[in-house]
Amino acid sequence: MSVYLHCMSHTPLVGHVDPAPEVLAEVDGVVAGVRERIARFAPELVILFSPDHYNGFFYDLMPSFCIGMAAHAIGDYGSAAGPLAVPKELAEACATAVLEAGVDAAVSYRMQVDHGFAQPLELLLGGLERCPVIPVFINAVATPLPSFQRARLLGEAIGRFARSLDKRVLLLASGGLSHQPPVPELAKVDARMAERLLGGGRNLPADERDARQQRVISAARAFVDDPRSLHPLNPEWDRAFMDILSECRLAELDRLSNDDLSRLAGRSTHEVKTWVAAFAALAAFGPYQASEPYYRPIPEWIAGFGALSARPVGQVDA
Repeated sequence: MSVYLHCMSHTPLVGHVDPAPEVLAEVDGVVAGVRERIARFAPELVILFSPDHYNGFFYDLMPSFCIGMAAHAIGDYGSAAGPLAVPKELAEACATAVLEAGVDAAVSYRMQVDHGFAQPLELLLGGLERCPVIPVFINAVATPLPSFQRARLLGEAIGRFARSLDKRVLLLASGGLSHQPPVPELAKVDARMAERLLGGGRNLPADERDARQQRVISAARAFVDDPRSLHPLNPEWDRAFMDILSECRLAELDRLSNDDLSRLAGRSTHEVKTWVAAFAALAAFGPYQASEPYYRPIPEWIAGFGALSARPVGQVDA
């Protein structure tokens, strides 16, 4: 039994609106280093925490948390498409353990996921089906949102389940840090967009998906030219958040309300709750040591882009 954790921002804009070549090379180097460390760890099971961006989860039925018994990636923004290698019986056991721990989580036997799930599997493991993976969705865009405390308790429950397995478990979290791309809000959209958010946006035709993606790409280009066009990135908050996780002070975040987080760092920053859940799962194995922190604000990707790894203190991997 052993565990390794890695949290990393995702971006659908890579290859569409890229930063300077030296910045891109820097991020590529970080990803390559993580990929190498994961390969050495040789995980037997991945537990992946990620949000969605109105591609798989909609207001026709919007859970705070959902554990996938089977999942399929849609391939938005050119990300990998196809089925994830979900071990159904293990995923069912995980969901049962979470519910028995007092955390309400939905389940899906037909989970549809987007780049938030696909990108880390593609970049860090080499593909969607290279390793068994339990996908765990955390709602980060559709109000009402789960709190930091609920995300932490979810992670703790999943960590206790993972600790019971005789496996090398890789905990991955995908998303954040500070950012606010043009994600629609149900209370502020017209009837046509409201219908999309209520479920009509599922399985969009190719031309409509391309138009949606082009709107985000255009917003990123405008943000580079005018930082006032979107909610500003907040590097100070991002670095402080990473310090909180590194120092195992997760419960401190329980005091930060959803409204305050949106005000401080942008509405899509709620994706960092995937990081909190992953670190809470790691903490279930005992004291941990964080390592390899990386952070850079990258306006081209509308992201405070970060990465952070960790493992239990004293763990010696085979």
